Amino acid sequence: MKTFTSFIAILGLGMTLLLMNSNNLVVAETADNEEFIASGTEPFWSITVSKRAIVYSSPDKPKQTFPYVTPLSASGRPANLVRVYRLKGTGNNILIIRQVSACSDGMSDKNYSYSATAILGNVVLDGCAQKK
Repeated sequence: MKTFTSFIAILGLGMTLLLMNSNNLVVAETADNEEFIASGTEPFWSITVSKRAIVYSSPDKPKQTFPYVTPLSASGRPANLVRVYRLKGTGNNILIIRQVSACSDGMSDKNYSYSATAILGNVVLDGCAQKK
């Protein structure tokens, strides 16, 4: 009877994980010090990700502050490969940080370890990111 009960408990946990993964995104297990700075050129923009907040800034737009949310990651992939931050507020705002072999900002010789795509309403911004 104990074996049967254990089997049912494991089966239930497996089904829960399967349902959580049905959209191919899961909550990423990130370390407390995983903070990022994402930025792009043409137009110039930056997003700082920290446990305190996620802050978007641009020279020609007002600063926007979003509450920190735990990022989602791609199902079946390492958590540090891709992070998806749902930026809560008005509109559908998302920040995607993906680990790459090299990302260039197009203005300097610096290569970054992450690419960044920010979707703020109807605007899509593309750039690079690095750990803070």
